[in-house]
Amino acid sequence: MKLRHVPPRLAAGAYILNSGLSKRGGDEGTAQALHAMAANAYPFLEDVEPRTFLRALSAAEIALGAALLLPAVPTKLAALALGAFSGGLVGMYARTPALHGEGYDLRPSPDGIGVAKDVFLVGIAANLLLDRD
Repeated sequence: MKLRHVPPRLAAGAYILNSGLSKRGGDEGTAQALHAMAANAYPFLEDVEPRTFLRALSAAEIALGAALLLPAVPTKLAALALGAFSGGLVGMYARTPALHGEGYDLRPSPDGIGVAKDVFLVGIAANLLLDRD
């Protein structure tokens, strides 16, 4: 891992790991709310039980956060995983009208500010993937 990869990997990894750890003991209300938002954007998730979804999301965030933090994981691999994960989050944001303006206005609504920040994770993934030498 190159020294210049440490700050973005550390920032994204710590943030995502913390998010996954905080979801680990989530209650039924949290599970239902997160599942509803995800299933609204990605209908194939409708058949997944909310608690199962929350456990899987928590595990994925913990694994991704750890991969970004561990120097042994190649940067390109960690960046691909971050790109896929954050791309899914940004896709959910774009597909949830309550999170942004009407139509093609993607500026966040007050409810969307917390989710709109995921575009930074896409930027970090792209930067790590495009880095040369």
